[in-house]
Amino acid sequence: MELRHLRCFVVVAEELHFARAAARLHIEQSPLSRIIKDLEYRLGVQLFERTTRRTRLTWAGSVLLEEARRIFAVVEQAKASVKGAAAGFRGKLRVALSDGVPQSRLAALLAQCREEDPDVEIFLREVPSSVQANGLREDLFDVGFAQTSANEGDGLLSEPVWQDPLVVVLPARHQLLAHRQIPVDELARHPLVLCEPEVCEGFWQQLQPVLKPIETQMTIADRVPTLDLLMALVAAGYGLGFSSLARVTELNNPDVTTRPLAGDRTMITTYLIRRDVEPSEQLRRFISRVVKADDELDTVACADESATPMTQAGI
Repeated sequence: MELRHLRCFVVVAEELHFARAAARLHIEQSPLSRIIKDLEYRLGVQLFERTTRRTRLTWAGSVLLEEARRIFAVVEQAKASVKGAAAGFRGKLRVALSDGVPQSRLAALLAQCREEDPDVEIFLREVPSSVQANGLREDLFDVGFAQTSANEGDGLLSEPVWQDPLVVVLPARHQLLAHRQIPVDELARHPLVLCEPEVCEGFWQQLQPVLKPIETQMTIADRVPTLDLLMALVAAGYGLGFSSLARVTELNNPDVTTRPLAGDRTMITTYLIRRDVEPSEQLRRFISRVVKADDELDTVACADESATPMTQAGI
């Protein structure tokens, strides 16, 4: 089995359409079909169920997709490690990011690491939270950040490290801006733009207590995979959305604003997740900086809020 065969398989598995996969790989559809048939022959299994109307993975194909992604992650890490060694780095940390970790907090942390541990190279990779958990258990990552905590007994430890207020995201001109805090029952009278639960799993779980009282009355205008798209749809008037205040502030879109929910103090929590083993010295230093970077960012945020107390409220 060759890596190029696996790479072709992964693209077909992601597209579930041979013509689109061939275009993405910059090859003709016929040779791509032959590659997949050859791979199935070598493995002795059927990887795809193909009809005139659709293509879908078999169970064996789903297993191979997960294994192939793990193989490519190892290959990419090997490449990065070699390049890092050539550049003079003496150590590395593999950090997984899931669920839209606040970039301002991450930037402050990375800046601290570069200053205090310049010989340690940090590799960042954005993955779904389920992939992060599996990657940590299989030693593909050293540490991760997600808005989903680890389950007890699965070989992982999780610690809440960052908290950011949940806010409602509205168009810059909207009738609900008359409220300094928006009552939850008002949300049921307006369409909502929500995140895809499979993509932002942790954020979605933390949002559930807020949506529970109105779940039978709310109207979902759309579900989106990214905050960028959510902000665009909210700005265009498709509906209202939810986010942590930190993420909205980072995007700095003048066509949207935010309001807190009345009587609600929900904080979106980001967890640091790692294997339940004794951490290396460089990982121990990294973890200690997480708290330090958080404290420094909160200090700056407090100073900014004192100077312009109404800015974040959209007033």
